Amino acid sequence: MNAIAPPRIRRRPATVPSMLDPGLETMPRERLAQLQLERLRRTLRDAWAGVDWHRERLAAAGFEPSALRSLDDLRRLPLMGKSDLRERYPFGLLARPRSELRRLHASSGTTGQATVVAYTASDLRHWAQLMARSMACAGVRRGDVVHNAYGYGLFTGGLGMHDAAQRLGATVVPASGGNTERQVMLLRDFGARVLCATPSYALAIAENAEKMRIPLRRGPLAIGLFGAEPWSEAMRCELEGRLGLQAFDVYGLSEVMGPGVAIECARRAGLHGWEDHFLFETVDPDTGAPVADGAAGELVITTLTRQAMPMIRYRTRDITRLHRRGCDCGRTHLRIARLTGRSDDMLIVRGVNVYPSQIEAALLALPAVTPNYRIVVERRGALDAMTIEIEAADAAIAGDAGAAARLGAELRERVKSATGLSAEIALKRPGELPRSAGKAERVRDLRRIPEGGVR
Repeated sequence: MNAIAPPRIRRRPATVPSMLDPGLETMPRERLAQLQLERLRRTLRDAWAGVDWHRERLAAAGFEPSALRSLDDLRRLPLMGKSDLRERYPFGLLARPRSELRRLHASSGTTGQATVVAYTASDLRHWAQLMARSMACAGVRRGDVVHNAYGYGLFTGGLGMHDAAQRLGATVVPASGGNTERQVMLLRDFGARVLCATPSYALAIAENAEKMRIPLRRGPLAIGLFGAEPWSEAMRCELEGRLGLQAFDVYGLSEVMGPGVAIECARRAGLHGWEDHFLFETVDPDTGAPVADGAAGELVITTLTRQAMPMIRYRTRDITRLHRRGCDCGRTHLRIARLTGRSDDMLIVRGVNVYPSQIEAALLALPAVTPNYRIVVERRGALDAMTIEIEAADAAIAGDAGAAARLGAELRERVKSATGLSAEIALKRPGELPRSAGKAERVRDLRRIPEGGVR
């Protein structure tokens, strides 16, 4: 394809605060709580009337929608999780007739039965509006070129970003995942100001751009909307340095909507969770008991405007902290701290609890390695063994036995200091570990494979 001279786009500062729905985004917390209570009552009535399973579990807890007096009453209701969707596959949790559905999405089902999520026309409108609000919060503007490298299809990322960008008045490049060299050329030729991707795939784009000698970091790129997998502050610095943009953490999950549940504002002091559409709690992941704001716990979400499939106290498995104090940006909606991991991704190695994000933070503190790594856990005899495969930033280091040994020793010490665990370091050459156009595979726990089984 012949190169097209990139359009001259004046780079707007991503730090200018912007609100798509200022009246809602700055609503006083007392009024916000009243709105939540009104919408929660309606959600519970709809779930009770439309879904046998919701009605049975609420009745078993001795609760009826008419008994709801305050938001605190929500804690009397049982928690639900992904297994509840899987066990009622595909339509056992629908609260609306199937004739009212306008779209279906689903998980891949690679680790079990797929989870199906359904949307009415109203659900799709709310989703597009909330994701558009999120984009505006990060500085995306009408007329921006938005390069969307999230996967399209049953995964909610691609279409969720696409519909919202169009609603905001931006120009969408529906690149999806894969064919990375062509994506680099499109980013250059179309002059994208916004990149939407998983952080691991954004890194792959940056690597390919450098190999192709296309200086994306000097172009119009200004904003990165990265999510769908946990990522660290060190990864943020890496992406910003190599792509020349501001990287924003965007949060969502298919079961409660898709991307756009929460996002960082220009202050980047936590992700604003849109409380006019969701109720957020944190609980002890082992007992389900509520934890205080500011304390680490598992995020639990209740939908307030979802028609097709209302989720009531849905366990996300994401570990975070909630902060309800005001933000300097003027928004009153609570902030969700950067996720430290998932309760179901937590590794127990030789009796020690560790999250991959802890290991990532320790590894990426050294500029001599890249953010491409993989944690392999296996059983050797009666003991667990952990090996960290990670690429050196310089091929010469990986090829020099002495330099590789010194770097490996420093990495081992950093991991030991951060987690209390000893790990073997397998230093790889740049580009040696596999890349993914979607979520990166950070952990291979070979202990979970039955003897003679296939992974």
